Amino acid sequence: MRAVTIPGMSIYVVADLHGSPEALAKAVPEGAPLLLLGDLINFLDYTTMTGILTEVFSVAAVTEVARLRTEGKVLEARDIMRRRSEGREGEVRDEIRRRVHEQYQRVFDALPDPTYFVLGNVDQPALVTSFAESTPAATHVDAQTLTLECETFGFVGGALPTPLGVAGEITEDEMRAKIDAIGEVDVVCSHVPPAVPELCFDTLAGKRERGSTDLLAYIEDVQPRRAYFGHVHQPLVSSLRIGRTLCVNVGYFRATRSAWPHQPASHTEV
Repeated sequence: MRAVTIPGMSIYVVADLHGSPEALAKAVPEGAPLLLLGDLINFLDYTTMTGILTEVFSVAAVTEVARLRTEGKVLEARDIMRRRSEGREGEVRDEIRRRVHEQYQRVFDALPDPTYFVLGNVDQPALVTSFAESTPAATHVDAQTLTLECETFGFVGGALPTPLGVAGEITEDEMRAKIDAIGEVDVVCSHVPPAVPELCFDTLAGKRERGSTDLLAYIEDVQPRRAYFGHVHQPLVSSLRIGRTLCVNVGYFRATRSAWPHQPASHTEV
């Protein structure tokens, strides 16, 4: 367990940064700890049709892919991308890799000190390791705990499998192992929400994202004071209580540009 003391200062929580690190300087006061809950880069912002995919492919093609994905037609969506890459697969892969690298460089250059982070479904775990190792301000805390203002925080990164099969997805067994590793904590921080329908339903996409049943069971059993997460950009419900635990979707940072201020238990009533 890592022990950190920051007397009298709020702790700020951000999820779904999605390639908007420049906004952190205004959202997080200098010297305040930042808890960053995954999805550091922006492959595609569905609301503005911007991101790596639209930089590499046409907006029209990506819009059609997004529509098909929303309808659950993942194979049809993949076929569009395959046909767009046909004959230049290596070139497309290299271009995407270059842009991913550039986005991570911008993100890690902008992270405030100290930042404690986990990864989300769009992240590239193998690539992030090198950036984290060369960025003293940032600490990868997946499946770990740390103490801030006399409260214990536990961190659970990654998202559960979907038909998209993206790099940041992990198996249910891996998710369960991470939850088991943190033990009993005061605050649990994850990328995905617990599997509560109201917290998992995205109103813009019109569908339910996948939450964790193991995380829900952990919250019901341990009853941490707070549970923070992101992943669902436009949730039907942003917060609710599960027994003693206040569960909070801290917001889609790329759109809101605001961080959630966590007040330690010593500053608030539980």
